[in-house]
Amino acid sequence: MSKRVLIVDDEKNMRWVLGQALSGEGFEVVDAADGKGALASVSDQAPDIMILDHRMPEPDGMEVLRRVRGKGQTFPIIMLTAHGNVAQAVEAMKAGANEYLTKPFDLEELKLAIDKALQYSDLANEVERLRQELDREYDVEGIVASDQRMIEVIETVRKVAPTNATAIIYGESGTGKELIARALHNLSDRANKPFVSVSAGALPDTLLESELFGFEKGAFTGAVTAKPGRFEMANGGTLFLDEIGDISTATQVKLLRVLQERTFERLGGTRTIDIDVRVVAATNQDLQQLIADGGFREDLYYRLNVVPITLPPLRQRSGDIPLLVAHFLEKYNAGSMRITPEAMEALVTYQWPGNIRELENSIERIVILTHHDEIGLDDLPAEVRAGMSPTQRMPSGFQLPEDGVDLEEVELDLVRQALDRTGGSAPKAAKLLGLTAKTLEARMARLGL
Repeated sequence: MSKRVLIVDDEKNMRWVLGQALSGEGFEVVDAADGKGALASVSDQAPDIMILDHRMPEPDGMEVLRRVRGKGQTFPIIMLTAHGNVAQAVEAMKAGANEYLTKPFDLEELKLAIDKALQYSDLANEVERLRQELDREYDVEGIVASDQRMIEVIETVRKVAPTNATAIIYGESGTGKELIARALHNLSDRANKPFVSVSAGALPDTLLESELFGFEKGAFTGAVTAKPGRFEMANGGTLFLDEIGDISTATQVKLLRVLQERTFERLGGTRTIDIDVRVVAATNQDLQQLIADGGFREDLYYRLNVVPITLPPLRQRSGDIPLLVAHFLEKYNAGSMRITPEAMEALVTYQWPGNIRELENSIERIVILTHHDEIGLDDLPAEVRAGMSPTQRMPSGFQLPEDGVDLEEVELDLVRQALDRTGGSAPKAAKLLGLTAKTLEARMARLGL
């Protein structure tokens, strides 16, 4: 189905030229000669994109832009002007324009801007559609996912949370194991009771034992007062034991007893303490292999493994990355920032060894360091840009250098090839490379071209 473009310009010849050019590109073209006609066409024609002249009889282009955005219309708008300056461009972009071009402009530059704006729109619409679907069906404690494996995890959480069953969460570091543990707690009858977390791998064995079970005054040097442990603090609620595979076999014995008998004594104490605690454990290790190697007790494994929940690494659910990016942009008060399709492709392609935690940290860093409203490829961390293989970044018909695959050399060579093939036209070279003209200009400057 062809896209409908609304051309708004008080110059009849300009409307005709743009209409002919865009009709030839497969667009359905409608036009308006002034602001009033533009507003009427928005209501009647429901355009997919608008090309809007800045200076027109009242209401002028800026007023039309403000009214359209004020009514909640989100389709892309490209502003045109014969009197452009930086201040006007900034004003238009703040008011909701997707692009700002100064007359006279190259038609190829306009087509590239239209392609880019429609890609933005399609991406934003898809993310919003997925978000609404998730809000309806899978809104569980802020877990952002559309991948089928994660949907199955969420369904398991919904079923298991109301019970008192012990659960263990498997997954690489950064996959969101504590988020799942909190969901199990918050969706249970224990939600108004404490959720207590302890990372077994972060504490030496002697300290971990006192943290879990507490101690009495005088139990060891420095124990000047009694202190309750995490089990007591979590009484009635949930205790989350992260990195369970890192605890010693001696502590495993004591933990097994608590799970079996629901009682324990503080270090240096004789009084038996009864507890009502749901235990949720997590690990990034293969516990069965640890059992085979003698590093983990088999009886404790079966006590913990009542409900196993496995989280896939982010590289296996790359379809969730656009949703997660949007989620983190909103979290860091940057929901209005746009991200170019090539930047999104790089984010989706990167393997994310640190998983969701690494993605969130990267987005936070981008928000802090990016001082414009568009996140491009050059705004991404170097490791993310490098994560795209040269063949993924190479347009059809281009050749890699024969003497290796240094990424900067490959980039330089591809830009040169594109300029050669387009007779030195930067807008055409950008289109050939799948980039915006501004992104290509920035790369040419960086590469010394």
